Amino acid sequence: MTILNALFISRRPAVAFVAIGLFWGCFAAFIPVVKDQLGASDALFGILLLGSATGLVSSMWLAPKADKLLGDRAMQVGVVFLAIAWLVPHQVSIPLLFAFAMGLVGMASGLLDVVMNARVSELEAQTGKPLMNANHAMFSLAYAVAALTTGFAREAGIAPLWVFATVAFISLFMLPFLRMDVAEVPEDESNAAKYPVWPILICGLIVLVAFMTEAMTETWSALHIERTLGGGAAEGALGPAMLGFTMAFGRFSGQAVSARFSEYAVIYFSTALTALGALIAAWAQAPFVAYIGFGILGLGVSVIGPIGLAIVGKLVPAHLRTEAISRVAVLGFSGFFFAPLLMGLVSEAFGLRIAFTVVAVMVLCAIPLTYRAQGMQRG
Repeated sequence: MTILNALFISRRPAVAFVAIGLFWGCFAAFIPVVKDQLGASDALFGILLLGSATGLVSSMWLAPKADKLLGDRAMQVGVVFLAIAWLVPHQVSIPLLFAFAMGLVGMASGLLDVVMNARVSELEAQTGKPLMNANHAMFSLAYAVAALTTGFAREAGIAPLWVFATVAFISLFMLPFLRMDVAEVPEDESNAAKYPVWPILICGLIVLVAFMTEAMTETWSALHIERTLGGGAAEGALGPAMLGFTMAFGRFSGQAVSARFSEYAVIYFSTALTALGALIAAWAQAPFVAYIGFGILGLGVSVIGPIGLAIVGKLVPAHLRTEAISRVAVLGFSGFFFAPLLMGLVSEAFGLRIAFTVVAVMVLCAIPLTYRAQGMQRG
């Protein structure tokens, strides 16, 4: 199946992936500005970003109930909530208020993330075709375009409010394409007493490792290039943009590769590639070499999280799919608790070179977890 076919089948959730990618890409490029505005150290900034993680995990836990309540309009409500929430964080200079504002962003992002991933998983079950990588690629592509464009906006002196207001305005035009019927799945009585704890836990940890790696790089790559390597604003923005573009390419490629090779084999190879890229970026002596490292990292990490979400959708009963994905998402996105804090503390103590070396070591944990998930599917 071609990438275009996959995107056509899942065109409605794909629009949601684009919307959420645009907002986070803008934020990644504005991080040096926001950090300076707050007057925060690396460690404090990492702690403040826990606000978004708190909101994210909280809303993801409640997302299955919200999904049932909102029905076919769940993605529309999620995008509107997200657009409104993103108008606040970059306008405040008081750390506590910033953390609270990011909490609202996290809640909106978490709700939309669970719903759109659940819709893709439903379509995978209905069609029997892999669709997750193509949709996550649309997030990465939108993220990269937004980060790069925002870098030039920073160079031109355009205020964050105007950038985020523009993205919010664009997102409103997406709303008609986001309405999607929800599949009604009857409960399988034979599996009623067998709640899939282990598939959720193992797949959740795989997604956790992937998203922690992604979050650390998204948030700190611009700072690494600007502070460690002496790059300018546009050069710094190219760090997260490079990550986004290569993740998009990796996910589009992963869409094709997943149709030909074992999903587990893809994760094994991608994990090794991610670790290599993190090490290259960590010890680069010039921005250009760091871009190569972040690019390799993006190619590798791009498919790990989406495949983890796809795997759990296959390991659990159909009527528990949305709930299982939300629980895996809670585990995975709890990395946004740990990633800013870990990166900030390590950077404060040892510098960003050591911090990105820690990223390389951490991502390798996905290998034994994937091996365990593979054993479950065989069983």
